[in-house]
Amino acid sequence: MIDKFDESERLRKRAHALVPGGSHTYAKGDDQYPVRSPSHVVRGLGCRVWDADGNEYIEYGNGNRAVALGHAFPAVVDEVKRELDKGVSFTRPGAIEVEAAETFLSVVKNAEMVKFSKDGSDATSGAVKLARAYTGRDLIAICADHPFFSVDDWFIGSTPMHGGIPDPVRDLTVKFRYNDIENVKALIAQYPGRIAGFILEAERIDPPKDNFLHELQRLARADGALFILDEMITGFRWHEQGAQHVYGIDPDLSTWGKAMANGFSVSALAGKREYMRLGDLTQTDHKRVFLMSTTHGGETHGLAAAIATMQVYQREPVIERLQAAGDRLRRGVAEVAALHGVQSHITTMGRSCNLLFGTLDGDGQPSQAFRTLFLQETIKRGVIMPSLVVCYAHSDADIDQTIEAVSGAMAVYKQALDGGVERFLVGRPSEPVYRTYNTPSG
Repeated sequence: MIDKFDESERLRKRAHALVPGGSHTYAKGDDQYPVRSPSHVVRGLGCRVWDADGNEYIEYGNGNRAVALGHAFPAVVDEVKRELDKGVSFTRPGAIEVEAAETFLSVVKNAEMVKFSKDGSDATSGAVKLARAYTGRDLIAICADHPFFSVDDWFIGSTPMHGGIPDPVRDLTVKFRYNDIENVKALIAQYPGRIAGFILEAERIDPPKDNFLHELQRLARADGALFILDEMITGFRWHEQGAQHVYGIDPDLSTWGKAMANGFSVSALAGKREYMRLGDLTQTDHKRVFLMSTTHGGETHGLAAAIATMQVYQREPVIERLQAAGDRLRRGVAEVAALHGVQSHITTMGRSCNLLFGTLDGDGQPSQAFRTLFLQETIKRGVIMPSLVVCYAHSDADIDQTIEAVSGAMAVYKQALDGGVERFLVGRPSEPVYRTYNTPSG
């Protein structure tokens, strides 16, 4: 059992004194994890990580789904090292930028042009800007059932965590429901000819039903709006060509990142030339669009990582392994949940390559306290699992060890259902990222 976090506690206190929130990514913040948990990771290899106290864990989530091959994957790291010796940033574009674009477009065959940046928010915000510039409209329609699109005002203003964002900006974002085509029709009727683009993930928990993606695209185009597919999670996880390939849909624009460079900071905005050219140097029929221009957008070692990652996908059965590992994990979790009688309280959901889990209290309601307890008990048993998202490096033995740890945690969960979660949880529960105010204790 892991129960030593002395160095983590020291680092935690230093981090909060220096960094707002103690972390540079809200999803990695202390409010998302139990009190008894590692505050910082010092290294990773394959599907395992080691914290500041030297504790070893099997990790799921893998850098918020950015590491699909495994930490320090040799084929990627070797190419990065080779590129580093040549320099990382120049006054003119690096030649590798052309190679990276050619490689990407040879994989993502629906797209005609691509532009790289460093994070997903740049890409989605670039897509929104193109949609507004091309259509001359202001409103953006986002899927209300998908949790995150960007750190920028057009999206964050639509969440409860909208401090610092003016109401007029917030009013320019409207919402539709996933798998509810009548809701989409009603939204278009409410704002006829005013929506610049519809943005959504192809799938999160439930797959599209009744041809939803194609119907949404048809309605969007009929109203003169662009259809934007966010492939940050689905790309290089559902398929190397993304969920658009799986579902046979051809978006106007699509956004990529996370797994495409196995954890290195690379994102991409891709799409049809008709829209992407608004950011070029030659078109004269539209206003120029300042599109994803960043000092580090062409950083050479990141693009080397992206090229190497895409090549691994082309020669190795990455997608098949992600699905198989996720299937094994889903089955094992279901089996031990039934064994402990908590199958109605701990549930898995989503595609096997991208599993999420739910934690319900005795009344069958979602519970942050029970989620925190479950994380506390799996961490104690050597597993970090804010989700059940696997990587290529997870072996069957790793999955089986995880199921054993989950089983132990479920035994405690069952006791907490019977005797009260407060008897077993150390400290406060975790909290949702999107909240308007911090609680006095948080």
